Amino acid sequence: MAIVRRRSWSNPTLSNAQSMGIALDTWAKTLSSRVNREHESSARTAMRSLRHRFVQMENVIHRTLIGHSTDLLRVSFGAVFLGFGVLKFFPGVSPAEGLVIATTDKLTLGLVPGHAALVAIATLECFIGVCMLAGRWMRLAIWLLALQFVGILSPLVLLPARLLDGPHHAPTLEGQYVLKDVILVAAGMVIAAATFRGGRLVREETSPILPADPQMADAPPRQAAPR
Repeated sequence: MAIVRRRSWSNPTLSNAQSMGIALDTWAKTLSSRVNREHESSARTAMRSLRHRFVQMENVIHRTLIGHSTDLLRVSFGAVFLGFGVLKFFPGVSPAEGLVIATTDKLTLGLVPGHAALVAIATLECFIGVCMLAGRWMRLAIWLLALQFVGILSPLVLLPARLLDGPHHAPTLEGQYVLKDVILVAAGMVIAAATFRGGRLVREETSPILPADPQMADAPPRQAAPR
């Protein structure tokens, strides 16, 4: 039996065009992939640079706060105390005059007249305020402040009905006046911690590691060398 083989003829022009198209498509995909990688690398570099600048800005702000926030708190605290103390020297001027007289009357069992107690408290507050403003005699001012805080917060125990006599036992104006003194107590504690017996706020200088290689971003932090 004879086998007839059919000869296949191909168009060389069409074959070359297909090869050229495949080559161009491969080149375009390679170029697109390279451009995408370059864009991703540029974006990561920009983000690392932005993060580094943000950390630097945070460090500057934090150093400024460490260096000046305590002094600013001390001065503002002293100004508030001095202002409240001066008002108590003038009868009928201080909004807390009636509360102060009622509180001191209970604390002293009525042995100290109301006007004399008001003048004594005004003098004490003015002295504390001047010490805070000047930054002098801080040890004495801190102890006097602790004594003053006992008197400031005592109406919460001695006169609760007077402070919580609003609708549904809400704080009255005098009650709000006393409750806001909790902030002064916290501020006084910070000032005492930062100034009493040479105390001060300190900053531990650290150098944040910003990885140049994105693969290092997930690496565990390095342990600091023992001192």
